[in-house]
Amino acid sequence: MIRSEKHGKVTVLTIDAPDTRNALTLDLSAHLAAEVARAEADEGVHAVVVTGTPPAFCAGADLSALGEAKEAGLRAIYEGFLSVARCKLPTIAAVGGAAVGAGLNLALAADVRLAGPRAKFVARFLELGLHPGGGMTWMLQRAVGRQRAIAMTLFGEVLDAAAAEAARLTMRTIDGDHGKLVEAALALAAPATEAPRELVIATKASMRATAAEPDHEAAVNIEIAPQLESLASPEFAERLSALHSRISRGIGPGAIK
Repeated sequence: MIRSEKHGKVTVLTIDAPDTRNALTLDLSAHLAAEVARAEADEGVHAVVVTGTPPAFCAGADLSALGEAKEAGLRAIYEGFLSVARCKLPTIAAVGGAAVGAGLNLALAADVRLAGPRAKFVARFLELGLHPGGGMTWMLQRAVGRQRAIAMTLFGEVLDAAAAEAARLTMRTIDGDHGKLVEAALALAAPATEAPRELVIATKASMRATAAEPDHEAAVNIEIAPQLESLASPEFAERLSALHSRISRGIGPGAIK
């Protein structure tokens, strides 16, 4: 099953199939996609954390399902991690164990990755005699660069938690058990829960758009409309008024003492 738990304004989605090391079946992929959509539709959710029940993060796609899959079946398996990649809310992967094959894709699909000390990142496709799928080669090269991606994909290099952090595949490694890892993900998500939801969504959309642009001026033009919209929002007026009040009382940033 996919367990969905709401922690304030953050939804934590846990792949809970430890007997199969959280391998993605067709049903689990569909359930994950449905839970991501439910989080997006919930006005009280500002961010999503994806993790797996220990000891694994996700051991990939269920091999029996892969063996019988045609194109429609493969695309159905992709749908779980692609729903994370498409999510309009900020996403964090809390990777506490092995992320293998489609599980690596799931980790790559998130905006930010945090690792536990037992995390491992394994492409494995060629080892199984299988061509990579689900956009893995595109995601991995953008995450770690072409040379490291080739080493992982063609030469079977496995990254442990330390190597993944050094390669910038993960942002940081969190010492402790899986609970500490999820706590760190929730703490990382906290500022997004304090900002207006539509502003969080618009800012993520702008970051996606500017990532594909070649120069600074193009980014300025992408950002100008949503920034003007935020300047006209009641949330900005309210927060600006509160900031001025704090400064006038000598307790805010920029206050003269």
